[in-house]
Amino acid sequence: MTTTLAPTPTRAYAATAADAPLTPFAFERRAPGPQDVAMDILYCGVCHSDLHTARNEWRNTLYPSVPGHEIVGRVTAVGDLVTKFKVGDLAGVGCMVDSCQHCAPCDQGEEQYCENGFTGTYNGPMFGGENTFGGYSTHIVVRESFVLHISHDESQLAAVAPLLCAGITTYSPLRQWEAGPGKKVGIVGLGGLGHMGVKIAAAMGAHVVLFTTSASKREDALRLGASEVVVSRNAEEMAAHANSFDFILNTVAAPHDLDAFMALLKLDGTMTLVGAPAEPHPSPNIFGFIMKRRRLAGSLIGGIRETQEMLDFCARHGIVSDIETIDMDTINTAYERMLKSDVKYRFVIDMKSLAAA
Repeated sequence: MTTTLAPTPTRAYAATAADAPLTPFAFERRAPGPQDVAMDILYCGVCHSDLHTARNEWRNTLYPSVPGHEIVGRVTAVGDLVTKFKVGDLAGVGCMVDSCQHCAPCDQGEEQYCENGFTGTYNGPMFGGENTFGGYSTHIVVRESFVLHISHDESQLAAVAPLLCAGITTYSPLRQWEAGPGKKVGIVGLGGLGHMGVKIAAAMGAHVVLFTTSASKREDALRLGASEVVVSRNAEEMAAHANSFDFILNTVAAPHDLDAFMALLKLDGTMTLVGAPAEPHPSPNIFGFIMKRRRLAGSLIGGIRETQEMLDFCARHGIVSDIETIDMDTINTAYERMLKSDVKYRFVIDMKSLAAA
């Protein structure tokens, strides 16, 4: 028997121009199709990518822009062909809501590298197409194959939300470059991404060294799971770690000198960039690569299969994000605070504040 489902009136906050604050916005979510899952959004994390997009800093924003791709909610309806979710389930949606599903990366479960461009949870398909609206909203409808199971305790849901971007962005390269027992792993930066990198690398069993420009972050980094903390502006502290790292995960989303960190890698070591600055990094010195066969790499979130693996790993190890919950109508203030690194370590919007408005 076919179930008839209707479109859902949805409240949201949107940016209408690069220089405009986010303001209330209303639209309709599509009626769920046979393979779709509909959710009430309970919490949505605030990612630096949201700010970049709202302010068109990557010069590709479709307006109106409803950001948000760290979504946790409760299933309210499912299509007739949906088999993995039922009404009442807790579920998550991350950075993608679709991909071509037939290229080589998609076949390998690496939809984030879809050769035809994945469809972002907000801002539409990578290579152009209809706009999509993200998680700064009361409801969402997503194809089942891009919806994730949440197995954390319900009391942790707000702190689970950032795992859908910050968690997988750090988990994927740590897994790819085999962080674990016997490996010395550096995490550069202690922000929304960096604090998750420290927690996950430590849970994997690596010896974790946190690099920060601020000595005041030492105590917090140790609390989060770092074994050592290095102030990167201190030449002596940096020199003490020369040629010693198997892997460095660089989470900083601002242009900076990469050479100082490349010099810390041992033979065949790799530094992977996951921060996405609005302007390029200064060009690194090629001799830093060729003298030790070092590698500089990049990584973009993770596929759906790996994201589910990350969520299950974090649930087993009791890992969630350190958060500050906010109401929807304070998002513009939160953006300004985020630019000043005035949050430990991720803002999460309680969507009750929007649903009740």
